[in-house]
Amino acid sequence: QVQLVESGGGLVQAGGSLRLSCVDSGRTASTRTIGWFRQAPGKEHEFVAAIRWTGESTSYADSVKGRFTISRDNAKNTVYLQMNSLKPEDTAVYYCTARKGSLLKTTFSDYDYWGQGTQVTVSS
Repeated sequence: QVQLVESGGGLVQAGGSLRLSCVDSGRTASTRTIGWFRQAPGKEHEFVAAIRWTGESTSYADSVKGRFTISRDNAKNTVYLQMNSLKPEDTAVYYCTARKGSLLKTTFSDYDYWGQGTQVTVSS
């Protein structure tokens, strides 16, 4: 059983920072690729970032490159998304997702598990 639990969302002013956390409580958590997606009202899930289980390979959406950083601590079964220089257009529900294998997929349906989401709101 894989359970992903996100935390760290909230309300922040434009230019501010937040760090999201995702705890993967399933067995063999450290062998899964983790992705972060976001969904704004009325829109599809949008890829944000992904990290391979070894942590040495990452992928980012162009819209967040240079502002967001994904990292993982396999000893804690936790993946982080550090978000800096936040913009109002970053406002969305952010989902942590997981998939078996090492490919850094950027489509939500390519992931096998996902959490309940955490709301991020950036005010202008």
